Formats: sequence, structure tokens, C-alpha cells
Amino acid sequence: MSTTSTSALLYAATISSPLSASTRPEDDLTRSKAHHGANGRFDNPWPSWIAPTPWKILPSMIKRRWTGKANKPDTTPPTVPVRKPQFLPSREQNDKIRATWLGHACYYVEFPSGLRVLFDPVFEDRCSPFSWLGPKRYTEMPCTVADIPTIDAVVISHSHYDHLSHPTVTEIAKRHPGVHFFVPLGNKEWFAKCGIQKCTELDWWDEVDFTLTPQHGAEDRADKRSSVESAGSASSSDESTIISQISCLPCQHTANRGLTDRGATLWASWSVKSGGKSLWFGGDTGYRTVPESSAGKDDWAEEYSNLPICPAFKDIGRFRGPFDLGLIPIGAYMPRYIMSPMHADPRDAVEIFRDTGCKRALGIHWGTWVLTEEDVLEPPKLLKKALAHHHLPETGLFDVCDIGESREI
Repeated sequence: MSTTSTSALLYAATISSPLSASTRPEDDLTRSKAHHGANGRFDNPWPSWIAPTPWKILPSMIKRRWTGKANKPDTTPPTVPVRKPQFLPSREQNDKIRATWLGHACYYVEFPSGLRVLFDPVFEDRCSPFSWLGPKRYTEMPCTVADIPTIDAVVISHSHYDHLSHPTVTEIAKRHPGVHFFVPLGNKEWFAKCGIQKCTELDWWDEVDFTLTPQHGAEDRADKRSSVESAGSASSSDESTIISQISCLPCQHTANRGLTDRGATLWASWSVKSGGKSLWFGGDTGYRTVPESSAGKDDWAEEYSNLPICPAFKDIGRFRGPFDLGLIPIGAYMPRYIMSPMHADPRDAVEIFRDTGCKRALGIHWGTWVLTEEDVLEPPKLLKKALAHHHLPETGLFDVCDIGESREI
């Protein structure tokens, strides 16, 4: 894999309010910030969300195991192919966005401007608070943090352990001292406790300009800094300046790292625009809530056609789209009546793809840990069926790739 440094030239990062703010929805839920609960916690404000409670989930899962209804996915190799990633050797500008899947929801994205962004990195064997307990990888990590040559920004969707890893983010901050973390509201305190100060937290529909200015003659100085400044302060005429816009956007999920902190921090999807290309990162999201009566049936059949869908994705497409590339979750969805509020299945994913106005998409949130009951190779198969349902091409539009593979768009 390529480990050639792309950052011989140091850059100073500036976060500023956009000179021209994007429009946002004007509906009552958005204007009133209805996702900010009265109890100081966050919630999903749409009819498409019916919160799955622990006292409903646990007895149901135990019953499924006792009655033999629960499927135990077979992780015997071969499953998802893993290859060594090849990263670009320099920041030289081009006209394509390059995305490399590093497993589960983690993507490393190289923008045409030279910007390098890492999404939801977890470089651990288990996604758990314990190194000896919890879901264990059934596919190998394609690389380590040390193998990634340049990381300008890390974008985090929410605090669940399969998306946010303490050992991973602290190693990234150590190896890349200029890196800046972007997180949903309420997560900055956790990063500060980890010793990470270069962190910006945003609410849904908030956006910032993220500007990297080259520090000529500063290659031997250890003063690569990240600062937060007011609107208009980040202007630069240097042709090597890297300019991007980062937006925190809604999704339907939840967040917690313990038993009592559910909803204490926000969850989000994100958009990043730089070098004439735009990307939407879905993170982890549901689309609608299906009832237990749908078990064993097509939950998109006529009898379930009136179930509410999350309106946020059409808003995202309308106010921030279209996007050149979407990174959209397709796994961890069975049983549906338990998982559907917070995890999209492939049919949901295609609906989200259409709603958000993505021109192309790659599937995430599968192929790494067994989190739910579907067979590990089922998501790509159902994705093709979902595309065919809408008379869309089964390949070349919304694809999956090998772990470690890069796609250019």
C-alpha cells in the first residue's frame, strides 16, 4: 500500500462561518429544533421514528433464539474480499473524487482539491467498550492508521462503538497533529476528555467553511495549527489553498456509549464539498418503522405502503444536494421490526439514495462485524433487487466494493 507522505507542505486549518449560508427547511420541526428534547436529550421528531426500547428488544431477541427463529450468520471465509488500499501519493489536484472503503462505515475520501477526509474510523478488532468482549471482526482490517499518509479532517456520525473508537481517534490525533474532528452536537466534551481540542461540534443544518492554507517555508516547524475564526477571516489567494464546506445534516438514529446516556449526544449525516465535488455521508440511519406483523413478508408491499418515511432525506436533497457520491448504509437490519427505526435495509437505502439526490453511491455499514441477524453477504444481493425494483442499473450506480478498494467518480 502507498505510504508516501502527501503532506510535506504544512497547512494551517481555519474553520469559519460561511460567507454565504445555504438555505435550510422552514418547516416547524426544523425551525423549532424539535430534535432538542425538553429533557435536555435529543430525539427524532418524525412519525417515521418509533423508539425501540430495551425492555422490548431484549425479550424479543431472547425469544427468537429460544424458538429457533433467530438466524446466526455464517462468517466462515470467504466472505467480503479484503485488499491493501492504494492511496494517492500527493495532493495534486484532479477532477475526480476518490473513495476507499476501510470496512463497515469507514471511508477515506480524497477530494479533487487535495482535501483528505476520514469518516467514522474504527481500527479495532472489536466494536465494544471492551477489548475482550463484543462483536469481533470477521474480515481483516485492510490497513492501520499508520498506513494513511494524510488526514485533514475526521467526520463522526455518532457515538456508537462501531462508529467512534477511543483508541482510534487518539492515535489519529497523535499521528496527525493538525487533524480536525467534526462531530454532532454534544460530542465535543468527550473529545476534550480524550485530550483532543481540535474539534468542532455542529447541530443539524449547521455548516462551516474548512480552509487549509499552505505554510510555505514551515516544513521544519511543529506549529501546524487548527483555529476557529469568524466569517470572512479565512480568505486566501494562494492557488494551493484548499477550500471546503462541511454541513451537519439530519438522519434517523440514536446515540449512546453506556446504559444511561441514550440521546445525550446528537447523531448526524454529513455533506462535504470541495474541489467541485460533493459527497453525502449517511453514517447510520433508519428510514421508517415497520411493525412486527411484517416479519417474513415484504415490508414494502401494499399493506405497508402507508408507513411514514423520514422526510429529512428529501430535505437534504432539496437544500444541500445533488451529490456526486453518497455513502449510504445497507446493513444491520434484521429483524426488521426491531432494527428498521434506526437501520436502513437495502430497499430503504435505495429510497434514501433517490431522496438525497445522489448521482452515485457506495454501500456502507456491512461486511465487518455481525451486529444483526441477516447473512453477511445478503445486503449486496438485496441492493441489486432494490435497484431493479426502480428499473435502475444493478451495477455502476449504487455499488458495493471490496474492503480496501478505491472508486473514482
